[in-house]
Amino acid sequence: MPSTTGRATRQNPALRRTMTSTTTESDMSSPSTRIGSPIDSPRASASSTSLSSMSSLDEKDAKTSHGKLIDTYGNEFQIPDYTIKDIHDAIPKHCFNRSAVTSLYYVFRDIALVSANFYLANKYVTPEIIPSMPARVVLWGLYAFMQGLFCTGLWVLAHECGHQAFSNSKILNDTVGWIVHSALLVPYFSWKISHGKHHKATGHMERDMVFLPRTRDQQATRMGKLVHELTELGEETPIVTLLHLIGQQLIGWPNYLMTNVTGHNFHERQREGRGKGKHNGFGGGVNHFSPNSPLYEAKDAKLILLSDVGIAITATVLFFLCKTYGTSNMMVWYFLPYLWVNHWLVAITFLQHTDPSLPHYAAESWTYVRGAAATIDREFGFIGRNLLHGIIETHVLHHYVSTIPFYNADEASDAIKKVMGRHYRSDVKDGSIGFLKAMWRSARMCQWVEPSEGAQGEGKGVLFFRNRNNIGTQATKMAAPAS
Repeated sequence: MPSTTGRATRQNPALRRTMTSTTTESDMSSPSTRIGSPIDSPRASASSTSLSSMSSLDEKDAKTSHGKLIDTYGNEFQIPDYTIKDIHDAIPKHCFNRSAVTSLYYVFRDIALVSANFYLANKYVTPEIIPSMPARVVLWGLYAFMQGLFCTGLWVLAHECGHQAFSNSKILNDTVGWIVHSALLVPYFSWKISHGKHHKATGHMERDMVFLPRTRDQQATRMGKLVHELTELGEETPIVTLLHLIGQQLIGWPNYLMTNVTGHNFHERQREGRGKGKHNGFGGGVNHFSPNSPLYEAKDAKLILLSDVGIAITATVLFFLCKTYGTSNMMVWYFLPYLWVNHWLVAITFLQHTDPSLPHYAAESWTYVRGAAATIDREFGFIGRNLLHGIIETHVLHHYVSTIPFYNADEASDAIKKVMGRHYRSDVKDGSIGFLKAMWRSARMCQWVEPSEGAQGEGKGVLFFRNRNNIGTQATKMAAPAS
């Protein structure tokens, strides 16, 4: 296995992974084109024909110009070498077809599951039928867990609406999305707009909107340490990691909506120019509820207010339900499932974009194709595929073509794997248990990003996760500044 140049790489061999379990030898040798970048790329990117794209000379030149790029597992990373046209051309045309009838069926199915779960719990989990208080607590806990899954499924369908993958009608998409997301206390249009920016700039260190990691400098500033001292710090204790995860899973979603906590903090540099003097955090003016937030342009104001109206309607209904049925009942019926929904949203998004095998890109090295490939598919078994509509299992495809409906995503995903070859990443080991294990592994291994020690030229803008827990590829040792 490769190691970084100029030093020994201390790592556990068991951590070295190849995240392309579905890629065959023929896939990896298939011809493809050089990196292409659509309009959303901040710089032009040359695109050549496939006739000369994967010659051994081209590959050698690319490696030389980028240097040796090493991910956190210790594997050598190669920058994607195909175009967005290659991706689109590989997908069967029928996969792009959207059916309002099919999509609405799933909405009504999920509502039926929510309703049945509520009816059965209130009908049968009562002192008259189940005298044991501990047994009722367990069963109501199971109710909240299941309701959280069903409501997350509804959340995903509203997410489909935001991407216009729900049907051919924008009016139907936005109407269903606004109703469903508002009922789950999500500002539909506000989140739709910011989420669209995430898709346009995935993995971009100055423009991405979701789980953007800190650089080495930012991590050092946060910890009050000099950059060169990060490699000398002691290991972060497991209890600290656990507490961080608990906080992230409990309040991560509302904190993101209110403070843009995991999004970029370069608002003055963005195209719309509404971020002067504004910054992430409480009181920083960056949130998903204000039309003046730098996340939006002036033309978005009406949509932001409509999102706020949706939240206000739901909040009003919840207030009167609490008065009518009691806050304790509403806590069990709605708010505990709501916390489960938050948990799943944060866990899913975190693990789609945070993994020891994934890069992030500085502005000068980013293209749309590279950023979209900086995502990973995972597996969550029956729950993921049937209750959460495959949002975990086909996320790489979703970043290349977000208008494909979830019920066509498996076929389309299989098609693009042949184009992506070794650049496609998945972690499906141990299924649902593996998904949960990945949360801990990523929290321990993925603490900040920095260039590989052997990077050259454009490769210095390809950043990988490092940590101070002595797990995987070690952070670059930096000399102390001269006194």
